[in-house]
Amino acid sequence: MPFEVWKTRMGRYRSEGTLEAFQEIYKGGGVRAYWKGLAPKTVESASKGAVLLYSKEFIFSAMRRLGASETVSGFAAGAGGGVCQTVVMAPCTYVVTALVTGGGNAAEKVRQVWKTTGVKGLYSGGTAIAFRQATNWASRQGFTEFVRSKMKRGDEKAKLSNAQEIAAGIVGGTLSTWNQPFEVARIHMQAAANEGKHKASLAQTLRAIVAQDGLAGLFKGIVPRIGLGVWQTLFMVTGAKLLKDAMK
Repeated sequence: MPFEVWKTRMGRYRSEGTLEAFQEIYKGGGVRAYWKGLAPKTVESASKGAVLLYSKEFIFSAMRRLGASETVSGFAAGAGGGVCQTVVMAPCTYVVTALVTGGGNAAEKVRQVWKTTGVKGLYSGGTAIAFRQATNWASRQGFTEFVRSKMKRGDEKAKLSNAQEIAAGIVGGTLSTWNQPFEVARIHMQAAANEGKHKASLAQTLRAIVAQDGLAGLFKGIVPRIGLGVWQTLFMVTGAKLLKDAMK
């Protein structure tokens, strides 16, 4: 959760540096501020995890049966699973972003949005989320499988040690953060919607960020995002694989 709050703050207040943003969060509410939006994030994590694991493993197994390599299967499964997550993630990330950047409480935010724009309002930034999640898990799963295949040195039946599996997950999680521009755009779009500003498309939002902060603005929050990416990859890709192997 602290990584989520940290990267969200940096994506919204792009003039703040990495450590400055971390300190500003603390100044705004102490240690508890790093867990702001915990309730909607808990709902999101529980639901998106179930959606991802089921859809990702289903697609991965189907691709392997069709003869695709582990790397290709990983990219396809991750992309498919990521898109499926958007259904449950968009409303939850909207509330978390609103709380981190504007304060208030979760129930109040949901009632406010529902009253003014209905369910559609909770899906503000949905396009950015779909792009982010598809590329997120395509990259996390795909890069991890690519590293695993290299570690096997051409022997598909070779079994990697737990340390090797973890190392592959760390590399995969780190490389997957190349899509940070989608995350910055998502934060910008949802924060703008919460403030009642004019709704802009994903392309318009990306252009506005570059115009204001340059290309570097698209990668604000990359440090906490790497931490979050590594953690989620180890849990949802490496951990899922180790658990699946243990249950065979």
